[in-house]
Amino acid sequence: MKPIYKKYFTKAALIWAACFILFFLIYILTLAPQGKNKKWVEKQLDGKKQMYSLAQKAAQEETKIQLNEQVESLQKKLKDFVVEFEDLANLTFDISQIANEKRLTSFSIKGKEARRDSSIFDGTYLSESHFNISFTGSFNQFAAFLNALERYRPVIFVDGFKITYSKQEDLGHKVNMDVAVLVQKQQDS
Repeated sequence: MKPIYKKYFTKAALIWAACFILFFLIYILTLAPQGKNKKWVEKQLDGKKQMYSLAQKAAQEETKIQLNEQVESLQKKLKDFVVEFEDLANLTFDISQIANEKRLTSFSIKGKEARRDSSIFDGTYLSESHFNISFTGSFNQFAAFLNALERYRPVIFVDGFKITYSKQEDLGHKVNMDVAVLVQKQQDS
């Protein structure tokens, strides 16, 4: 090749390389962040579209009926776990009835205040109520009573129990149990 063409190609290659580097830097500094912002905006738009479609669906009468049925079903399930405040006195009576059915002797049930650190639940609408149950009975009576408490609705949580073994089998063993129930707090009208 002729030296003139060689100089021309060298200058052209240097100009092309400089322009390429310049455009690459411009791309990195201005257009690349724009791509990130575009992805973020698209993600936000997808979220808003999803919320809009859910709002449209929620406005449909069919969806309202379905949601109301779901709420009723959940409220029925809640009654399996929560005692209403007004029914708390009936709960102690029901537990006493279970004890009578199991023929436990020296049965007593007393309400007690929960220690702050022993709380299994602390909520806005629910609280817990603790009871101390003591009785005398055989191991089979204890197991039957415990089984009856486990099957009771609303759910009764057994925090712990202590059995004091009796040397005389016919007298029965002394049992102390700590139980807790979830109570729906009274709401201000």
